[in-house]
Amino acid sequence: MDEQFQVDMDEFLPLRDVVFNTLRKAILTGTLKPGERLMEVHLANKLGVSRTPIREAIRKLELEGLVIMIPRRGAEVAQITEKSLKDVLEVRRALDALSVELACDRITEEELGTLKKACDDFETAVREKDVSVIAKADVALHDIIVKATGNQRLQQLVNNLAEQMYRYRFVYIKDESQHDKLIAEHKEIFESIAGRDKERASRAAKLHIDNQEKSIIRQIHLEIKR
Repeated sequence: MDEQFQVDMDEFLPLRDVVFNTLRKAILTGTLKPGERLMEVHLANKLGVSRTPIREAIRKLELEGLVIMIPRRGAEVAQITEKSLKDVLEVRRALDALSVELACDRITEEELGTLKKACDDFETAVREKDVSVIAKADVALHDIIVKATGNQRLQQLVNNLAEQMYRYRFVYIKDESQHDKLIAEHKEIFESIAGRDKERASRAAKLHIDNQEKSIIRQIHLEIKR
C-alpha cells in the first residue's frame, strides 16, 4: 500500500467523520485503488489516529458500496464493475440530456459567457495534464449547465450522483487518448446550447456519456487481463 494522502483535520467535525471523508476522497480519486486492502493498523499509523475511527469509516464506506468485506482477508476497495458503471451512467445520461435541453431555453447571456470560459479552462487543464485539475474543470463546466436550468430538483438529483460520477470521471480522464475528444465534445455542447438547439444539445450530451462508458469499460477489461 503506497498511497500518498493525509488526514485533513476539521475542527468542526468529529474525528470519525474527518477520517471517513479522507478515506472516501482517496477512493474516489483513485489514490486508494480498486482491490487494495484497507488494513486498520497501517491506516491508523498513516493518518495518526486510533483504529476505532478507521474501523467506523470502513463500515460507512462499505454501506456506500465503496468498500467490500472479503472473508479471511478483511476490507478492500470495491472494484469498478461494468454493472455499477452502467447503472450510474444510465441515470446521468438522462439527467444530462434534460439539463442541456432546459439550458437551451433558460441560460442567460452571462451564463453562456461563464460556460465558454469553463470550456477554455478545461482545455487549459488538459494541456497541463494534471488529472485532479482536469476533473475539477470538468465538474465546474457541467455544474454551470445544470445551474442554468434553474431547476432545483434536477440540481439535487445531479448532486446526488456527483460523488459516484467523480470516481468514474477520474478513471476516464486518466485515459489521455480521450482528451482531444473531450475538448471537442464540450465545444459541441456549448455551441448547441448557445444556438438554443435542443435536439443537437441532447444528442451531444448523450454521446458525451456514451463515450465515457466505452472508455471506462475498455479500461476495466484491460485491468482484468493484467
